[in-house]
Amino acid sequence: MGKPSVASHLVDALAEAGVRHIYGVVGDSLNSVTEAVRKHPEISWIRVRHEETGAFAAGAEAQLTGRLAVCAGSSGPGCIHLINGLYDAHRSMAPVLAIAAHIPSSEIGTGFFQESHPERLFVDCSHYCELISSPKQMPRTLQIAMQNAIAQRGVSVVVLPGDIAQQRMEDTHLAHPVAQTCPSIRPCDGDLERMVELLNGVEKVSILAGAGCAGAHGELIRLAEKLKAPITHALRGKEFVEHDNPYDVGMTGLIGLASGHRALQDCDLLLMLGTDFPYTDWYPQGKAIIQVDIRAHHLGRRCGLALGVQGDVRETLAALLPRLEEKTDRGHLDSALQNYTRSRKGLDKHVQGVAGKRPIHPEFLTATVNEVASDSAIFTADVGMCTVWAARYLRMTRERRLLGSFTHGSMANALPQAIGAAVRFPDRQVVSLSGDGGFTMMMGDFLTLIQEGLNVKVIIYNNGSLGMVKLEQNVAGLRDFGTDLENPNFALVAEAMGATGIRVNDPSEVRPAIGRAFAEDGPVLVDVVTNASELALPPAATLDQARGYSLYLLKEILEGGAGDVVESLKSNLP
Repeated sequence: MGKPSVASHLVDALAEAGVRHIYGVVGDSLNSVTEAVRKHPEISWIRVRHEETGAFAAGAEAQLTGRLAVCAGSSGPGCIHLINGLYDAHRSMAPVLAIAAHIPSSEIGTGFFQESHPERLFVDCSHYCELISSPKQMPRTLQIAMQNAIAQRGVSVVVLPGDIAQQRMEDTHLAHPVAQTCPSIRPCDGDLERMVELLNGVEKVSILAGAGCAGAHGELIRLAEKLKAPITHALRGKEFVEHDNPYDVGMTGLIGLASGHRALQDCDLLLMLGTDFPYTDWYPQGKAIIQVDIRAHHLGRRCGLALGVQGDVRETLAALLPRLEEKTDRGHLDSALQNYTRSRKGLDKHVQGVAGKRPIHPEFLTATVNEVASDSAIFTADVGMCTVWAARYLRMTRERRLLGSFTHGSMANALPQAIGAAVRFPDRQVVSLSGDGGFTMMMGDFLTLIQEGLNVKVIIYNNGSLGMVKLEQNVAGLRDFGTDLENPNFALVAEAMGATGIRVNDPSEVRPAIGRAFAEDGPVLVDVVTNASELALPPAATLDQARGYSLYLLKEILEGGAGDVVESLKSNLP
């Protein structure tokens, strides 16, 4: 057997690391790699229509599995298209390896056709980014890249010129499997004793839980019981915290619930677990804060701390629970739970649709999707209003997952992430909650669902606008500008592509349409005409926000266009 080429070694090493799919668009600089994939029995090439889709899909697969996922782009524009999805994966702590093909090595630095500098371009969205300029760098460069992505939970990039990929490797003795490490990190006894002292020394404790609570649900519930503490969560913590939780009082932040915000403000001490919640204005002022995070460099970067503790949430709570005194006063907890009941009642007033009453409330649509979807569904939500409705009206179960661009905040993430979810979990229900703006931005990859035979249901919130931007303009006292969208009948577009398309105009049609979509095999698009004037009021609107929105309403009234907005405002008030 001859010496392997760089490309064949790359694909063999990925397979040994457990990679089963590479998402990308083929191109001549990738020819050696794609040929190696074609011949390999364990790895398949997922043919997306845009490289950004491939990066988002790989990021989604990595988030769902915790294992390495891979995307690829050809030289110049091809790999540049990866960058938005890689930023999202990196900021979501998803282990992703990107293969950035490059121009011939002899032409680098000459201004050659499609020349770029990927080794510079991707530095800000990766833990490791290196150019392979000789076969002698393999296999170590690849091994280091995979190890960084896995161990540091983020992106690594290998820049590979097409001619180098074709060359034979002289020496492979340094090749070895990557270490799939999963360390347990527990705080030192001194930190634990200080936590006990602070927690036992106050009456009212509230918990803010994030994505770092994954795998620690049982310990979290036992802690809340012992401390009589309400649990509010950050958006990325919803899927790991909300289910089977009698202490849940909702999410905090701009798109959260008033009860979640209130629980933080009313406490004596806030315990942050596995969250780097970024919005400093939402932290309680003048209250003691303890933060527990496995990443020490996250401690205290958002707020002042009484104590910062490095540790895995599950291991930390397991060590902490036996040392804590059990509190007996439920006053703070019961008050927070009552606030939650009131908040949910206010939010749920639109979850009942009335036949003939148009347009359709997006809250009703989301609540219906929640009811009809399976208990193991994987949801993806576009940035903007779809994220608001998903956060407020999707209820998590032990097996449900919710993905979005919750940290990077990119439009058009839902459909690409649904592709990654469906590729990795073909037997699970995958639902993309897509805004009309986000869907049309990456609409070409609806064809990927058809071509790859992926069982994804795309629900489009068709309100004819960039809804979140419109709301932000209105809150600033501005009339909306540049936010209107001229949309086609998306159901007919889906039919023209070769998939099932369903158009929904009336609330009476929503449940039958969602039920039909979920019952069919293969991709289905449901185009739902929703209310363009629906408000997503923050749980604690500032005086400036109220003034800004009042000014917007006054401008609308003076110009005779406020009818729909006023009705929407009335229906959103408590």
